[in-house]
Amino acid sequence: MFDSASIPEISVEELAEMLQQGQSLQLIDVREPEEVEIAFIEGFEVLPLSQFKQWGETIGVRFDSEVETLVMCHHGMRSAQMCQWLSHQGFTNVKNIAGGIDAYSVKIDPSLARY
Repeated sequence: MFDSASIPEISVEELAEMLQQGQSLQLIDVREPEEVEIAFIEGFEVLPLSQFKQWGETIGVRFDSEVETLVMCHHGMRSAQMCQWLSHQGFTNVKNIAGGIDAYSVKIDPSLARY
């Protein structure tokens, strides 16, 4: 198992502020395609954990390991796993989005569907 306590987190409020400011970020959504169809935040690249075999080996080419990388899922558990994996791949500035898209839809954008 992994130690989620060692993974830095940001709140959905911090995420919204960063998106509004247009900060240079790498945004990864690890939810499944059917989840993304329900609710999606523009700018996130969808890398479903179930499809790891398709994208796992290309992560170092598709993303810059030095750029701030924010990872989201439904509530924050799968994204925490992804953050830990990215750290093991040499990513130096990875943060989990606490509460995931569910918290974002409650606190930031109520127009996003909840599931």
